[in-house]
Amino acid sequence: MTATDQSIFIVEDDASVRDSLGVLLGLHGYRTQSFVCAEDFLRVYQASWAGCLLLDVRMPGMNGLELQTALREKRVVLPVIIITAHGDVPTVRASLKAGAVDFLEKPVDPDALLIAVRAALDTDAARRRQARGAELAEQQLSTLTARERQVLELVAKGNHNREIASALGISPRTVEVHRARVMEKLHAQSVSELVHIVLNASQPTNDGLPAARE
Repeated sequence: MTATDQSIFIVEDDASVRDSLGVLLGLHGYRTQSFVCAEDFLRVYQASWAGCLLLDVRMPGMNGLELQTALREKRVVLPVIIITAHGDVPTVRASLKAGAVDFLEKPVDPDALLIAVRAALDTDAARRRQARGAELAEQQLSTLTARERQVLELVAKGNHNREIASALGISPRTVEVHRARVMEKLHAQSVSELVHIVLNASQPTNDGLPAARE
């Protein structure tokens, strides 16, 4: 994820504030998109969008906290920075509880804004890297048979071949064969790599691994 892949989405009903934020961020090399209201943002939002959201709290129609709730329900992972002239404690608590990564009061201090934006963009990039890693791990694990999954789970727990053989009612030699196939399919060179792949999988079943292929 590079800076050119990310945008800062400004949702602010005050045109002067919206424009000044856009100018400030643009002068520092950031790409921005501005919206007059929360409804406009939701109407055009795309899951492929990367970056962060600068969100006013009090707006006509849907307010900022309501937009945060709507985004959470849609599983939108864009980091949210709240900006408001109404920095009362309940509002701060509500926005942070809803997932905001920072809270800035108007008039926004330029240095504080730039620091918050950089941190939010870094958070977004890290989340997306993790999501790509999870997707790859799930694809790799889906190639395993049910027995290979069982062996992998026990290997990942630190069990030795004889312990795995006893637990599954098979011979140590058969465990070795399954283990070798797992290593080959997952392109792993060590047990630590196997454990890393298992931990990366984002949607495990009850046994800790994605469903086996038929």
